[in-house]
Amino acid sequence: MNDKVVMPLWTFCLFIVVMNTTMFNVSIPTIIQDLQITADLGSWVISSYSIGYALSTVIYSRLSDLVPIRRLLTVGLITLGLASVFGLFAHHFTALLITRILQSAGSGSMAGLGLVLASRYVPAERRGAAIAMISAGSAMAFGLGPIVGGLISQYWGWNGLFGVTCLVLLVLPVLLRLLPKEMPRQASFDVPGAALTIINAASLLIAVTSQSLIWLGISMVSFVIHALHLKRAKSPFINPQLLGMPGYGKLVTIGFCILVLNLGNLFLMPLALANLFHQSALSIGLFIAPGAVFSAFCTRFVGRWIDRYGNMRFLLIGHAIMAFTLGVFALDLSASPAIILLGYLCFSPAFSATMASLNNETSRILPPQWIGSGMGLLQLIQFFGGSVSVAVCGLLLHAQKDLAPALAYKQVYGVLLAVCLCSLGVLIWYRGSRSRSQVISEGK
Repeated sequence: MNDKVVMPLWTFCLFIVVMNTTMFNVSIPTIIQDLQITADLGSWVISSYSIGYALSTVIYSRLSDLVPIRRLLTVGLITLGLASVFGLFAHHFTALLITRILQSAGSGSMAGLGLVLASRYVPAERRGAAIAMISAGSAMAFGLGPIVGGLISQYWGWNGLFGVTCLVLLVLPVLLRLLPKEMPRQASFDVPGAALTIINAASLLIAVTSQSLIWLGISMVSFVIHALHLKRAKSPFINPQLLGMPGYGKLVTIGFCILVLNLGNLFLMPLALANLFHQSALSIGLFIAPGAVFSAFCTRFVGRWIDRYGNMRFLLIGHAIMAFTLGVFALDLSASPAIILLGYLCFSPAFSATMASLNNETSRILPPQWIGSGMGLLQLIQFFGGSVSVAVCGLLLHAQKDLAPALAYKQVYGVLLAVCLCSLGVLIWYRGSRSRSQVISEGK
């Protein structure tokens, strides 16, 4: 596989897929008004895609242990592309919601299979650069999504947003020509385990976002049933041996925390710019975009440096920069909108470098036969962390509605800073345990 051609094309498709999450944020008020629905229903335009995206990611990753990547990618991108074409003509809420769910069912193929592809076919000496490219594409999509969404919605209406994701249909034939041909593997697929994983994640996300004790109870029962299933299944969908693998649990915890920081920050910055400095939607996008663009620019260097100097160095540097930025936001966010602009210029490349190093480190410790299930579970927990972060940050702001807005934002950023420091502590713990393991191995 010519990874120097395939990975940029893959990153372009992933950029579109991730941007599809944030493009709709600025259009929700218009959608609510045009379709005459409540704000609660309108929020599901975003939530349905996020939940489906997270769940389909782990399913595609797990299936890649059994089914050729080319076949999975074909199913995923055709589903995403055709759903987007349908979305161009969706003028009722039911049609819009079905379109978003179908989009999420296809979009998970890009995120889920991208890391598997890099881990399986990119040489170790270039793998850091490839994974860094993927991470930067995601970071840039998060930053540019509101700008692209605002411009398209303003001139072509919110239905025009679906035209962007139709572009994946043009790239699919090129990728299929370049991807390596694989033979199907003879193994069983744990359908009940996959269904239980979907129920676990979806019910817990709904419980958190809706603050429902009923859904929390359903989620807890589903986890108990899943635990019993893991004891009986011969080849379970979630490999329980992964959780007992040295270091894997720590890396998963770090991944969860990092997505909490990124999605929480991306949720809070637009609100702070709007409520504290009265910026318009387009202006908010322009404040966030430079950080995303700078992150993408740094990719070519960060990826090479990761391959040269190792993952741990950039995990530590990334955590330090993110902690510093969140600390500045927690201390003096309301002084000037320039603080948010400059802060995200530091935060975005640090997040991308951290994610790239984390994913690369995880791919290196996983046995080849566990790449699909291991990377898929990592991404599921990461996306779950991002979804929980947005909900919890919203709840924290609502709980402080009687305080001055500037103080409320500072305190929520203080919580994110605490999460960052906890993640750094787990990273130092992982580094120490890895060093001890290497010493023992050398001694033998």
